[in-house]
Amino acid sequence: MKIAIASDHAGFALKQELYKHVSQIGHEVLDLGAHNAEPSDYPDFAELVGKALMNGAVERGILICGSGVGVCVAANKMPGIRAAICHDTYSAHQGVEHDEMNVLVVGSRIVGSELAREIAEHYLSAKFNAAEERFVRRLNKVKAIEHFYMRGAGSLAS
Repeated sequence: MKIAIASDHAGFALKQELYKHVSQIGHEVLDLGAHNAEPSDYPDFAELVGKALMNGAVERGILICGSGVGVCVAANKMPGIRAAICHDTYSAHQGVEHDEMNVLVVGSRIVGSELAREIAEHYLSAKFNAAEERFVRRLNKVKAIEHFYMRGAGSLAS
């Protein structure tokens, strides 16, 4: 699978470790920065990963910042991006299986490198459970909400 990975300065060291690990377990990894630990802005990297997913250059993304919150918020502003902070292995695979999560977000100040590697493995090995009608129905509702608000129409709830 082709994966985009990026981080801000706070996630740089962990990004380097995950890049190496994800490559070693057989994935093609596109490193979109940061390329050093100098101060940088997380929205820039969230946007790069989101664009790579949106244009089909990659199948999934991994984003890292200090807490995970900033890049998660920024990534989820982009159409078609379903990013989630996962600091445990269950959430990492369940997010893909139930919600078709396509961006894994990790906080480098929250989890250590060994756990981050395990989380990434669970995320990358998971597949959306399209055979389960309830997951497809819920995902379609999420997509409908996104589409509705992208048009700027107001509210779906009535």
